[in-house]
Amino acid sequence: MSKGITSQKEDYSKWYNDIVVEADLADHSAVRGCMVIKPSGYAIWEKMQQTLDRMFKETGHVNAYFPLFIPKSLFEAEEKNAEGFAKECAVVTHYRLKTDPQNKGKLIVDPEAKLEEELVVRPTSEAIIWNTYRGWIQSYRDLPILVNQWANVVRWEMRTRLFLRTAEFLWQEGHTAHASKEEAIAETEKMLNVYANFAENWLAMPVIKGIKTANERFAGADETYCIEALMQDGKALQAGTSHFLGQNFAKAFDVKFANKEGKLDYVWATSWGVSTRLMGALIMSHSDDKGLVIPPKLAPTQVVIVPIYKSEEGLEKIRQAILPLQRSLQAKNISVKFDDRDTQRPGWKFAEYELKGVPLRIGIGERDLENGTLELARRDTLSKETVKMSEAEALIEKLLQDIQSHLFERAKERMKTMTHICDSYEDFKRLLDDKGGFILAHWDGTPETEEKIKEETKATIRCIPLNNPPEYGKCIYSGQASTQRVLFARAY
Repeated sequence: MSKGITSQKEDYSKWYNDIVVEADLADHSAVRGCMVIKPSGYAIWEKMQQTLDRMFKETGHVNAYFPLFIPKSLFEAEEKNAEGFAKECAVVTHYRLKTDPQNKGKLIVDPEAKLEEELVVRPTSEAIIWNTYRGWIQSYRDLPILVNQWANVVRWEMRTRLFLRTAEFLWQEGHTAHASKEEAIAETEKMLNVYANFAENWLAMPVIKGIKTANERFAGADETYCIEALMQDGKALQAGTSHFLGQNFAKAFDVKFANKEGKLDYVWATSWGVSTRLMGALIMSHSDDKGLVIPPKLAPTQVVIVPIYKSEEGLEKIRQAILPLQRSLQAKNISVKFDDRDTQRPGWKFAEYELKGVPLRIGIGERDLENGTLELARRDTLSKETVKMSEAEALIEKLLQDIQSHLFERAKERMKTMTHICDSYEDFKRLLDDKGGFILAHWDGTPETEEKIKEETKATIRCIPLNNPPEYGKCIYSGQASTQRVLFARAY
């Protein structure tokens, strides 16, 4: 193990935190529950952001930006949404500080600078956006509106963990407006598929697509679609959500449009989002006791070259010999770093790049130059091989593809192994305690039963899987009739 990383088996929670800190991804800040995303972590988030942004634009969406502050009267206009987020809201009540007359070195809130209306720091933006859309939409000709924003939000969490749950986090939130229910539902499902595609083909993380139960639904939505992933410790992680909002926000903010027949109707809506929680998903899906493992498609540095030399002359020989390979890889949009720092020895660098999850490492010394070879080390399998320099370019391309697919297949096999079918409540509780993972079990469809199971086991219904085959059975808790299995798990 590197740099004091706790073993997964010893303490998974501490292992996770050790990875985040030791791999230099993030740190706790002076603000309770908030984090500092360090350059190494932000570089991965940037690659996620760039990829998703391209995918959004390819599906017709454009970016905009809306205010951080929401007047309280707007926030409470959609009652379910307001109630759902009320306990997590940070609220601005004053707009000025002044020097404390009793203590000249201190500042106090100026009681005379009270805002006329309190401002909610956005926990989500439906309220401010739909108030804005009212001025944008008059006719069916103004629809659809396909807008996304990259932003930060604040949800005053009491128990926080870096990336997974923080008081402030970064995310994107799409907010679209449509002329028909069918079009809005199609948009909701389309964006769910975008998220699933990204999770599986970039994060190398298999997911199950499904619909949330009424208890777990987004506040203010008619339906919430989700992708659920399974981490190495057998806990589920909600990796993205897409909400069919019906006409709820249009009615709350009186957003109507004249249809083709000239009749007024309320606009249909969706919203959808993923956040820096995906950083936690990446870490927990692939990393090991030696450190971070990053899928090549999201690695800021995909290949690192570590020269092994005794003199400046030797370093220069290696630099010149490897430069054509470096340039050829970069021309193919493969990110390559040549680490010529003289402050650390090669062995230290090897351990550092292993810790930071760089997918491929090239080691090359002066003897390698004589033999026309170099050493390639894979981060995912920790395997090494000596190859001819003339064959390295094609092999590196192939290995990066192999690493990406291997990480996905490994995670997919783990999810398959850790997915259980269960028919009794006793077996359900035993599986949760002994094995964890996803459990497919019958449920009677009532929120009361769902809540009882959650209270007694801390397991929730993660989703009702899409394309769920009908299967008649009895609810594991109540014994009442059930027509399908749903997906249970303990979750982050």
